[in-house]
Amino acid sequence: MAQVLLFPDPKPLDQRLGRKFFRKAPKRPGVYLMKNAAGQVVYVGKAKNLKQRLNNYRLANPDRMPRRHLRMVREVTRIEFQFCADESAALRREAQLLRALRPQFNRAGVWPGKTRFIVWRVSSGRLELGVAEVPEPGWHRFGPLNSSADFVHLACARLLWLAIHRQRPVSDLPAGWALGRLPAMVSLSGGDDLDDLTVALNCFFWEDPGYLLAWLGVRLGGRTNAFEQALIAGDVEVLQNFAEKPKVKEAVHGQLPLL
Repeated sequence: MAQVLLFPDPKPLDQRLGRKFFRKAPKRPGVYLMKNAAGQVVYVGKAKNLKQRLNNYRLANPDRMPRRHLRMVREVTRIEFQFCADESAALRREAQLLRALRPQFNRAGVWPGKTRFIVWRVSSGRLELGVAEVPEPGWHRFGPLNSSADFVHLACARLLWLAIHRQRPVSDLPAGWALGRLPAMVSLSGGDDLDDLTVALNCFFWEDPGYLLAWLGVRLGGRTNAFEQALIAGDVEVLQNFAEKPKVKEAVHGQLPLL
């Protein structure tokens, strides 16, 4: 038999915002910003369905909820919404707000990780491509970025290697590459394609991302093995998604001078 509650669970947000607020909350994807009496954002969250998510905050049972959660709902006096196209867009917007606002009651995602630069140069007839926290003189670079730099680096390295070695299968990739284990710096023998490859890479980060994708399409289009096609499609999607994002405002363009 279920235990009968002698006293109903406290509902501090119902008391401050009114039950009507929760009944009329939108059933849309987006982010919600919880503010205190001083107008400070104390918590940011995202949801596929804002109405459903906010209902989770109505009860404040001290026996079943963390003290951090109870302190938060006691401070909140206002909740604002920012609507998004879908849950993925809401997740991206939440991450932006967390880094910008650093709300008191958020934990995950508030402190950004180490920044990364994508770096590349041509040396001794080879293309060197890597990820660095601090680019060295003489390297082209793009950034700073977050952990996405590692995924872009992996996708670029594998696709460029396959484009250069058109007759070699994915199984010939350097050890660990097919499984996503890539060193921070790789060196590719460009051969006769080195000039085209370098131009395409520079265009991808700074001018026309479609140039590199088209260059890769010409060189990889003849592969018919299903496993190879799947790996290539996945890496191309990584580059496409990266190219569709707005360029980082703080990104540094060009090449570090030689000292």
